[in-house]
Amino acid sequence: MNNVRKPTVSGMFYEHEKASLKRQIETCFLSSHGPGSISSKEKKKASLKGVIVPHAGYVYSGGTAAFSYNAIIENGLADVYIILGPNHSHVGSGVAMAAGGFWQTPLGKTVVDETIVTKLSGGIIDVDDATLNTRENSIEVQLPFLQYISTNQSFSIVPIAMAMQDYDTAYDIGCQLAEVIKQEKRKIIMIASTDFSHEGISYGKMPPTEKVNDFVEQQDSYVISQIKNLHPKELIDVVYDKNISMCGYGPVAALLIASKKLGASSAELLKYSTSYDVYPDSNACVGYASFAIF
Repeated sequence: MNNVRKPTVSGMFYEHEKASLKRQIETCFLSSHGPGSISSKEKKKASLKGVIVPHAGYVYSGGTAAFSYNAIIENGLADVYIILGPNHSHVGSGVAMAAGGFWQTPLGKTVVDETIVTKLSGGIIDVDDATLNTRENSIEVQLPFLQYISTNQSFSIVPIAMAMQDYDTAYDIGCQLAEVIKQEKRKIIMIASTDFSHEGISYGKMPPTEKVNDFVEQQDSYVISQIKNLHPKELIDVVYDKNISMCGYGPVAALLIASKKLGASSAELLKYSTSYDVYPDSNACVGYASFAIF
């Protein structure tokens, strides 16, 4: 297949021009909101199953995202990245996977791994380029980071967008991913893309505390606790019970389910931040976190 998915949020969530985008990604790593450095080589022997990464505009969450991408560098780049993100619009398939072709950003084109797509198709995951070709930032914003850190190594991707995020759906996806990864000799790393709580007037929500960022941090603490304990069902339960406005809890739950089936025993919180840290605004605040799952 030769179809190319063009970028839909460049110039909004990240820079549109190649040189400017590279500088922006470098800033994400080197700024005070990021890890302060760009890892240059593999440093650890742990088996990294996946990472959890935010997907807001780079100016807001790029520094936090850089912690996860440093973790990928330090634990060895992958041959394939399976990227799970929420379908914010809920338009199209309940669970949609790219069929093939390429995804393009200002940094170049990356091929969709048709071998993995074929193995994953036939279950709850629909092969559906139409859904993934709509404007959606959750998966797209991860690709420039992957292209940047993989300058000297080729890789492929499997983009999966979830409009359905209930536990049963996440469980089915997680089981499918684990089975396919077990069969593969190539190195595969999963990426779950999510922002955490969205609170404030700008999101149509009035937090019960005076400071919107305090409420975001409180809400996110419930979710972070469940992720640290590798509890996917409890994660979804607490999102429902506490009315937590986390947009990608399904992708995170699917990642945790797959990772546990692949032998994961720990989830390390690499960085937590909020949009308030970058731009203090009493009308809006969003939480961001980076995790590494081993």
